[in-house]
Amino acid sequence: MEDKRKIFIDKTHIQNIQAVLDEAVSTNKFAGCSCLLFQAGSEQGFWSSGKNFSRDTICRIFSMTKPITAVAAWILIERGKMELTSPVSDFLSEFSNLQVLSQGKATPCNKPLLIRDLLNMTSGYSYGGIQDESHRQISALIKEMDEAIKKEKPLSLNEIISRTAKIPLAFTPGESFEYGISADILGAVIEKASGMKLSEFMEKEIFSPLSMNDTAFFVPAEKRERVAAVYEQFFENSNRLLRERKEGLLGIQLLPESSPAFESGGAGLFSTVDDYMKFCKLLLSCGTAGDKRILNEGTVRAMRTLHISGGAQSAFEEGFPHFSGYSYGNLMRILTDESKSTTISRGNSEFGWDGALGTYMAVDTENDLAIVFFTQCANDGGYTSTARKIKNIVYSALYC
Repeated sequence: MEDKRKIFIDKTHIQNIQAVLDEAVSTNKFAGCSCLLFQAGSEQGFWSSGKNFSRDTICRIFSMTKPITAVAAWILIERGKMELTSPVSDFLSEFSNLQVLSQGKATPCNKPLLIRDLLNMTSGYSYGGIQDESHRQISALIKEMDEAIKKEKPLSLNEIISRTAKIPLAFTPGESFEYGISADILGAVIEKASGMKLSEFMEKEIFSPLSMNDTAFFVPAEKRERVAAVYEQFFENSNRLLRERKEGLLGIQLLPESSPAFESGGAGLFSTVDDYMKFCKLLLSCGTAGDKRILNEGTVRAMRTLHISGGAQSAFEEGFPHFSGYSYGNLMRILTDESKSTTISRGNSEFGWDGALGTYMAVDTENDLAIVFFTQCANDGGYTSTARKIKNIVYSALYC
């Protein structure tokens, strides 16, 4: 029987979040950061520390773009435009004759690449590396993308997709897990299935209905003074210091001068804590925003419960040991065993993701809460110690 107990939060205890943010800034982990907490139907607090971090500060969210891309895909699945088991080649013909590495050699792939492989990172495409030809070719592609940006001749999404389809897969789709460019391919699928640019589809179906007015792939001139600088850590005489970073990541410009030729479904969006909380509340409320329904309740349930298993789960656990107790699906981590979690948890209803510059989000339907943490640090990203401390504070403050 479902637990209908009312969950409360200790509002005094959660004020410890401020000290965690202040400590991160004072020790030069970050130049600035902020946190927004929503629980039990209302905002419970906003905290910020450091340089120029306020509620309307615009940040690059990098991989926290992925959950939004997943929602865009599920909108199309709801409408019968595609299925989880649809071959990607139904939308992108370039992926009709894929090759896969077998004992170090590229051979014809005997399984089609499916939409669910893109949502689950079981496609066989990585973010690059040196361990085999597939990883090396993706590294070369990302380097080409970066060089094209420097020459002010950025590759388009179609050019990137065309090059990607010629790269052999590291493994047969569905048989393992590797975090990589799957969400970028999914963005191209969404464009074909919807007949719209990814930015246009997201604006029409997600951002506009949710009044996410500061979320986009491009920041116009009148908003640029609100964009946070990106920093990176370095050490001098054993002291941790920060310096501003101008160079992009993963073929993504840190602040493009015009709408980007490559709208990355995996890493391209800008947003604010308030805007991203609106997105989290959409998932928390089972697909509704006020009197508007963006997703059906059954769809949101599928998004937070469908996940990988078998060899893919083993590969996820090996690649993301800090997510012990979690699985992966729909471009997000999904808590499946709170007893194995490395942070305080309560039930198995939390899901979310993080970004390369340190952004973090968590949505928990059972405990009726959502956490959004923003910072901009290039070499202390993902699920940072600061984000883990915030999660511990929030979950230790919950009571019935």
